[in-house]
Amino acid sequence: MKMRMATDMRRFLQVEGAARMLFTLICYGMGMGILAPMNAIYLSESIGLSKGEVVSIFVVSLLLNMGTTITVGLLSDKLRSRKKLAITAASLCLIGLLVYMRAEGYIQALIGMCIVSAPSGLIMGQLFALSRNHFSRLAGDIVEMAQIWLRAGYSVGFFCGLLAGANLYLIATFQGVLWGNFAGYALLVIMLLTYREHTEEKNQSSPGAGEPFSFVMLIALLLLASADALRGLYLPLVVKSLFGKPEYVSYIWSTQAVFELLFMTIAGYWAAKYGSRKIILLGGICALITYSVYALHSPLIVFFLIQPVYSFFVSILYGVAMGYVQRMFVGRTGFGSSLYVFISLTASLIGYVLPLFIEGYDPSIFVIPMSLVLISLMIICIVLFRERRSSKPSQLLQ
Repeated sequence: MKMRMATDMRRFLQVEGAARMLFTLICYGMGMGILAPMNAIYLSESIGLSKGEVVSIFVVSLLLNMGTTITVGLLSDKLRSRKKLAITAASLCLIGLLVYMRAEGYIQALIGMCIVSAPSGLIMGQLFALSRNHFSRLAGDIVEMAQIWLRAGYSVGFFCGLLAGANLYLIATFQGVLWGNFAGYALLVIMLLTYREHTEEKNQSSPGAGEPFSFVMLIALLLLASADALRGLYLPLVVKSLFGKPEYVSYIWSTQAVFELLFMTIAGYWAAKYGSRKIILLGGICALITYSVYALHSPLIVFFLIQPVYSFFVSILYGVAMGYVQRMFVGRTGFGSSLYVFISLTASLIGYVLPLFIEGYDPSIFVIPMSLVLISLMIICIVLFRERRSSKPSQLLQ
């Protein structure tokens, strides 16, 4: 596998525009990572909003984001240029951030967050639709691994942003964090302006390149993503409640950057060899272990030590699972990419709302993602069992 990995990586870097696209996703990830762990704390501490108000802002902005993402996903495959869509969306995010960072109350914060969030899912979906078209045209043999490495680049940028965000917070408080997020979107716009889009998609898919549509598996992925979304919003608040310092969250998350690229690559090759569903099942087991640790009021050092285990789950959820959903719609790259983002956004909505039934920011909140993961694992096991049982008669006939 090492020889194949090295060959594929060289091939990836030799493709025209690949390095620019990778750097674009790193910049975008860095901008997002600077704000992500501090967002809920900013609304709670700096603006002074209640738990219900914080959740309502995330819910309303997410609903707008979901509507925009799936609508544009349905239409984008008929458009000649996806690049213009992404540039327009990123420009709107910049305007929204200017409103958001000047918010003094609930209404201003809500308006700013809605303008920032509504087009953000569109950006991610169209970036990966662009990249799939790009590699399908220029390097069809490494499309799947190229998608995984680009997603890994986003993750590496995201976790570098987490580290930068923690230091910006210490140096320049929340305003420094918000301006860092602004710089990330600005860099994204600049990189997209200089990117040459390949608008003519070349269909190089072999008959076995796609995946059969499975609504049940989409539900299983939704449950896994919901568990991760709950962790994304509430882990910063739980860590602050337990240990008193919000910057610890950025340091905890940034430890994942060390493992992200390696784990996504390994998971991608394992998925090609053993099947995406089996690897997604393995990732879910890693998530279950991590949430159990979170729920047990563990010491701070344990929160750091468990991150590699969770990093493997995240690598599978955002690498292997993304490609799995896209391959269900091989001939519709824009819709396939947008559907995956839509699932992630729906998961965020579920993850934000469920903990409202638990008072405060107690670690017992993580019993909820444990339950979601358990249900998802049961669904995947049933799918794998049925698949194995249905394949036995054909094996006997051979």
